[in-house]
Amino acid sequence: MNLKDLKYLVAIADTGHFGKAAERTFVSQPTLSAQIKKLEEYLGVKLVERQPKKIRLTELGERVVTLARRMLDQGEEIIALARNNSNPLAGRLKIALIPTIGPYLLPRIMQKIRKALPDLGLMLYEHQTESLLRRLRDGEIDLGIMALPTMQDGIESRVLYEENFTVALPTGHLLAQVKTPIKVRELEGHTLLLLEDGHCLRDQALEVCSRVDVHEPEDYRATSLETLRQMVVAGLGITLLPELAVESPFGAQRGLVVREFAKPAPSRNVGGVWRKSSTRVSAIGAVCDVIRQVMNRAV
Repeated sequence: MNLKDLKYLVAIADTGHFGKAAERTFVSQPTLSAQIKKLEEYLGVKLVERQPKKIRLTELGERVVTLARRMLDQGEEIIALARNNSNPLAGRLKIALIPTIGPYLLPRIMQKIRKALPDLGLMLYEHQTESLLRRLRDGEIDLGIMALPTMQDGIESRVLYEENFTVALPTGHLLAQVKTPIKVRELEGHTLLLLEDGHCLRDQALEVCSRVDVHEPEDYRATSLETLRQMVVAGLGITLLPELAVESPFGAQRGLVVREFAKPAPSRNVGGVWRKSSTRVSAIGAVCDVIRQVMNRAV
């Protein structure tokens, strides 16, 4: 048994197809099929159920794949450790961002990171906070960009920038006519639209509005900030948007009015998180430095 065989098995798990798995791993389909069969013979168990035009992992095969992913990740860490010895700012770095940050932060930082760290290849993912932290602990990603704080054993964090919240209102709303910054208490009695459970921005918005009596409709919960924005335009209520989302191409759309909060405005800290045991600390620190520089310059 070797890592290459495990890579073939994981590719089958990901694609559900011998041909596609062979393409992904750059071998012929007969070669991949033969190696999987040898792996099964070596282990003495059946890992893949082969049916006409359909394959699937056995129950044991799925458990083996879970362990195989960890082993492959650890193999990548060994390679990264060796490469870091000569150039810690080269190789591949896997970064995950939460959905309320990724689409709005990435356009600002990607060119700067490429220019500052030309030998570093970034693999980008999007996950909600809980999933991001789980994948970080399991070694599937190297760096997470999310709202802080987070209390997790074995996880380091660093604040990268502070982001104010704003109030998004439909054009005809009473508060939309107000030209001065809005006080939190002025949200009293209004319908507050929120993201569905699992998004940390939902909890942050509830915390901001905890001192006033706002109404959250049970029938409406958005899956993304863009859906939330459209719900406001439709007149279903008001919501809180992070500053970067307001400055995105969709921020100034018709039917939507955005107002700042009176100072001190409610805000959130956005930061990087990584494993204390990570072998990519130098690269992680360099990426965080670029993000911090770009965002502090934008303030």
